[in-house]
Amino acid sequence: MAQQLTAAASVGGVTETLDSEAIREARRDLAACFRIAAALGMGEGICNHFSALVPGRDDLFLVNPYGWAFEEITASSLLICDFHGRVLAGDGVPEATAFYIHARLHRHKPGARAAFHTHMPNATALTMIAGEPLLWAGQTALKFHGRTCVDECYNGLALDVAEGDRIAAAMGDADVAFLRHHGVIVTAPTIAEAWDDLYFLERAAEVQLKAMASGREVLPVPPEVAARTAAQMRAEDPESARLHLLSVRRRLARSAPDYAE
Repeated sequence: MAQQLTAAASVGGVTETLDSEAIREARRDLAACFRIAAALGMGEGICNHFSALVPGRDDLFLVNPYGWAFEEITASSLLICDFHGRVLAGDGVPEATAFYIHARLHRHKPGARAAFHTHMPNATALTMIAGEPLLWAGQTALKFHGRTCVDECYNGLALDVAEGDRIAAAMGDADVAFLRHHGVIVTAPTIAEAWDDLYFLERAAEVQLKAMASGREVLPVPPEVAARTAAQMRAEDPESARLHLLSVRRRLARSAPDYAE
């Protein structure tokens, strides 16, 4: 299903300017997200992609290379690309849909300094059934109350700028998009917040599906309580997300320390 970006080209002579400690730390954070996502069954072969704007830049982004599974990603294997598909640092090219989705999200969606796209099974299952994906019935789901949208227009693979622009426009101000028949996108101002949202989105979807499978009525939280709880969660989200990712990195330092190489 993955597609190579044939228009990509490497640009030499710039690697040194893209190797600050802030960039190396962003690489390690993003690589940690790939590894823990793989460990939790949130990847899909060599498909799916995470990206983040390069620290200090609004025109360059880190992204995984075509042909690599999540569990293979290391900090140094990540590419730095511009919005034209040129690879400025790293070996290889991005997967085509990764470029067309992520470059357009970063270009057009303010605040989307990190963008994670997966076909993780539980959240993706909710894109395949009628109605709103989340029923606001479990506490974990309330983290996303007022922050989601549904892209109802499935057009196949995102293999051109027009489709990337359409997806970015469909997201609007939402942080989380359920892409009908496809998967999900999470955008956030930091890598840590993107990971935190992705993790808890899949957990919310999992418990909702279990409740639906019981055959009994699923009881939503009253709207006013849902809104208040969401606000409570959002107030602490940046710090909670930062600590969540640090815990991931500590776990990986013990079980898979090569992620940071």
